[in-house]
Formats: sequence, C-alpha cells, structure tokens
Amino acid sequence: MTEEKKQKLHGFAGIVAKQVEPLNENQEFKSRFKDKEVKVLLNAKDGKWAALLVIDKGTIHIEGIKNEPKKNIKKKVAGWDGLISCNTETFLELLTSDNISMGKVVRKVISGKIKLRGIKHVLVLLQLFEL
Repeated sequence: MTEEKKQKLHGFAGIVAKQVEPLNENQEFKSRFKDKEVKVLLNAKDGKWAALLVIDKGTIHIEGIKNEPKKNIKKKVAGWDGLISCNTETFLELLTSDNISMGKVVRKVISGKIKLRGIKHVLVLLQLFEL
C-alpha cells in the first residue's frame, strides 16, 4: 500500500488501519490467512467514516467509506461479507482490549450495543485479535 493511500484514511478508518496493518509483517498472519478473502465493514455509527477491512490472501488493508448517505454502507454498494456496527467508544474498547472474548461480544450483541451481519465472516476478527 502506498504512503499516499494511507494518508487518505480519515477518522475511524485511520484508527483501525493503525491497529491492523502491522499484521502484514506478521508471518503467522500470512500463513493463517494465505487462502482467505474476506471483507468486513466496521461501521462506527457516530462517526463520519466506516472502515472496510479487507483480507486478501495473506495481506490486510483498510478502505475508508463515508457513512452518509446510508446507501454507501449497504452490502451491494460496499461489497462487504460481514458487518459490525456500533458506536466508536465500543469499537475502541474492543480494539484495545487485551482479552477480547466471544462472551464479551455476545453480551454486547444481546444488549443491542453491537449489530452483526454475516457472523461467520465477522468471526475472522477474533482470529486477528489473537495475533
């Protein structure tokens, strides 16, 4: 990814990129995800930008997508396989937590703090957090 493209990421997408793009240097990540192609949209509802996390055969990158109008984040327009939608505070709590667990995520889904679509694709994120 070019330095120019990294500078174009705004808001939430930029934060997520700083968290996950170092995985491109991780050999365990490259071997685990060498055959996977998945796109997960991380939508911070209270922000202006959503982050489309793209894993493509052992590499990972983030694309920024404007939240408004809402049609920008629809599956047909953005092309995502899985979706996580919640407020920025909840995302940051998940991204910076040392011990993220399925139980914590399920409690937040049940309480309505997190909205999930395409759960089998979203579960890839738990594998990323392990690394």
